[in-house]
Formats: sequence, structure tokens, C-alpha cells
Amino acid sequence: MNRWTRSALAGFALAATAVSAQVSSIRSAPKDVKPALIAVSATPPIIMVDGKPDRFSPGARIKDRDERLVLSGTLAGKTVYSVYRRDAAGLVHEVWLLTEEEYRKLGGGYADLNNPEGYKRFAELLDLIWANRWLLLGK
Repeated sequence: MNRWTRSALAGFALAATAVSAQVSSIRSAPKDVKPALIAVSATPPIIMVDGKPDRFSPGARIKDRDERLVLSGTLAGKTVYSVYRRDAAGLVHEVWLLTEEEYRKLGGGYADLNNPEGYKRFAELLDLIWANRWLLLGK
């Protein structure tokens, strides 16, 4: 084999490895979450989840559309569209912020999560939203 052929093959193998690493880094939507309008009080960790009093857990993780962490203090006095997950103590521990359009697509506060088919549809829509986010981010 010529020297340039081996170099070309090595370059191709390196490029294929980089592409496969990129594809494996696509994130899936969070599991076991619920959609909610979260109103953050002027003094977090006190919040309202769909109009009911609640609290953020100590160390709550809030992520924006780009998967960056958001401090609860920056949301003070705001109402945000989101999906969230609770911790073992029942406090809101993980929150992913959504746009109003994404929230409406998920069925908002009206998604039937108690029905297995309703939850399956919710999970499918959430996967589509997350896939779209990662495509737009170029990740």
C-alpha cells in the first residue's frame, strides 16, 4: 500500500470515530417528568406549581433550553413553562425550561399522565422536542 493510502484510511477512521462520538452524545428527553407552570416567588425556594404552593429542593437543578444551569434567584418573580421531576422528599428537584409553544405541544397542564396511552404520547412529544433542540444547537 502506498503511504498516502494508509494516511487516507487513517484519516477516514479518525473521522468516522468523531462522527460516532457526536451521534452518541445526542441526549434524550428527561424521563418521569410532568409539565407545569412554575411561578417562582420573590424569595426562592418558595414556588407555585400549577397554582399550588410548593418548594424547590436544596440544590435544585434548573436548566434552560441550552442545558445550562439557571439559578433560582434569576427566576424570582417570574412564571416559567417547564417540565419537572421531584426528589424522594417530594420537593421539586429538577426543572427543564420550555418555550410557551413547546409547553402547548406537550398538552400543558392538561396532559393526561394518569392514562398509559396519554403518558406514552406525552413522552413521544417530549422526545421530539428534545431532538429538535439538539438539532438546532448543532450538537
